Amino acid sequence: MAIRVVIVDDHPVVRDGQRGIFASDEAFEVVGEAADGPEALALTRQTGPGLVVTDLRMPGMGGAELIRRLREQAPDVRVLVLTTFDDDADVLPAIAQGATGYLLKDTPRAELLRAARAAARGEQVLSPTVAGRLTRAAREPERRRLSRRELEVLALIARGATNRDVAARLFVTEATVKTHLLHVYAKLGVNDRAAAVAAAYETGLLKPASEA
Repeated sequence: MAIRVVIVDDHPVVRDGQRGIFASDEAFEVVGEAADGPEALALTRQTGPGLVVTDLRMPGMGGAELIRRLREQAPDVRVLVLTTFDDDADVLPAIAQGATGYLLKDTPRAELLRAARAAARGEQVLSPTVAGRLTRAAREPERRRLSRRELEVLALIARGATNRDVAARLFVTEATVKTHLLHVYAKLGVNDRAAAVAAAYETGLLKPASEA
């Protein structure tokens, strides 16, 4: 039986290219395309794919959040990230939220198809640069893995600020604040704001007001 694939990317030309690649192999059947996260979630419910191939940076809902929602909505669906971004802020949250594979868009056609088959079987597939980042991240202390902006967001949250308050203070959107928080959760290995603040104090990322 062919592997049913949903392609998620906000660029139509990129989706067309991926559709052509998968259509060239009888092992795959492209059952739908989505331009953003909410559309991808709805399409997954409608078509029941075995594999979702998704970009990360899209309007409305980031890739890490999409992966998390997909894991909740359809835990048997495998997710293969196909993106141009390979920095820690993209790689770590995507893997932490349950991506089965992570490839870059310069991956050759044959390698992409092999990786998609492996991901559909539940095997983890990573581009060499991504694998290297994961290895380095595992060796680095937690303090070095939070960016300056992530620390700023976390410090404001620790003082009781809401996402709206943080967005106003840092002159960013609430969606951006949520993305920073998802990155923080993934890096600290927690699931919510309270746990993130507690972990930050325990590890010395944040200091009590009396010591600041």
